[in-house]
Amino acid sequence: MIQKDVLLTSFNSLGVAAKAPWMATVNSEKAIVDILDDPRFKNAWILGGGSNTLFVDDPKNAIIKMEISGIEIVEQDTQTALVKVGAGVDWHQLVLWSLEHNLGGIENLALIPGQVGAAPIQNIGAYGVELKDVFQRCSFIDRESRNHHTYNIDQCQFGYRDSIFKNDLKNRVIITYVWIRLQKKNYTLKTAYGAIQSVLATWKCENPTIHDVARAVIHIRQSKLPDPKKLGNAGSFFKNPVVQKTEFESLQLKHPTMPSYRTEHGHYKIPAAWLIEQAGFKGKRLGDVGMHDQHALVLVNYGSGTGKELVAFSQKVQKKVLDLFGIHLTPEVNIL
Repeated sequence: MIQKDVLLTSFNSLGVAAKAPWMATVNSEKAIVDILDDPRFKNAWILGGGSNTLFVDDPKNAIIKMEISGIEIVEQDTQTALVKVGAGVDWHQLVLWSLEHNLGGIENLALIPGQVGAAPIQNIGAYGVELKDVFQRCSFIDRESRNHHTYNIDQCQFGYRDSIFKNDLKNRVIITYVWIRLQKKNYTLKTAYGAIQSVLATWKCENPTIHDVARAVIHIRQSKLPDPKKLGNAGSFFKNPVVQKTEFESLQLKHPTMPSYRTEHGHYKIPAAWLIEQAGFKGKRLGDVGMHDQHALVLVNYGSGTGKELVAFSQKVQKKVLDLFGIHLTPEVNIL
């Protein structure tokens, strides 16, 4: 389906008013190849759930809206199940599906907004779990050659909120399907990150299941993060910065209360929300844009905020954090 002059307000979770010259909705790999042959969509932007997108202005490029659906177990044994998922599937709906089928591995990723196709691009993660922990492979279409390819975990070059799709293959491919391997039993629950343990303890849940962990994550996220349907936001606007040990030790001397998490590579991840709060931006509002009063990492649109106003506010936050800590905050959100 192709539409002209499409208002994008309802297609991005920040609720920014913008208009696309053309939008095509695609629900199959064939539809993608067909639309790429249309000259109007030669340099089109790919839009999934719109939860990680900030339109600074009306896009000059056309939009391809991803709607490939489907969740199915394609292979299983007594321990695991290999699940194939369409790129247009809502991520949280996939988490709920996994819980209904008693499959563990992504319960910590409950309520992450967006679609499955964006998950490998961002290597989405939360509460001690990342997509790469369950990822097997993904398929995509090369925009130039129209050829189909499948990449395994090594080829995707996953890093912290990073992948080959944000670097060498940026804007060159369209992800169509993702395969993940989930556990049928002997679950390895991850409850040490964030407030999961304390919530489970409050509930007197001594032997938690994957359902309990997901319920705790949903409870935590709903208590801190605004609902995009009620208040425009894109979740975490900035990445948590990762610094080397020497830089961390220097910062810790100046800021002994600074929280941190040691990474698997011996570096230190510092919560961006803490840095932003120390910089005085938690709950700060300028006109119709600002940082949420319950979570300093969430940039919000209170109504009629524009893309330019949101970007300008984010730059003020970056400058103050850089001045105070010498740390540059990198946006997680794709700014178009």
